Amino acid sequence: MSRSSSRTKRGFTLLEVLVALVIIGVALAAAMRGALSLAGTAEETRYKLLATLTAENRLYELRLARQRLELGQNATDCEQGGVTFVCEQIVKTTPNPFFRRIELRVYRTQDEQRRQYAEMLTVLPTNQ
Repeated sequence: MSRSSSRTKRGFTLLEVLVALVIIGVALAAAMRGALSLAGTAEETRYKLLATLTAENRLYELRLARQRLELGQNATDCEQGGVTFVCEQIVKTTPNPFFRRIELRVYRTQDEQRRQYAEMLTVLPTNQ
């Protein structure tokens, strides 16, 4: 009798092992999803930082160039940190004819989608 009772108490049943595997699988899947989400967020944050630096640099260039600011819109490719962006610059009038409003937007085009990462506005003298 002692021999048969010791056999039934050894180890785990197949059902207990399967339940433990399901619990571990769900926990690992949740951990992987969280890690992938963090990696995607880090990449987006990097793009936003680089786009902001690109916009600031372009505004500094305009401020230091002291060239005549013509009204209108243009878009040029610009690169920062190995990432290629599209910089869209719009020059508009202001109530004061000696100043121009500069709107600068930085986009990244990928897979036929255009996503804006930075936008800056400033007012500069016309330098006539």
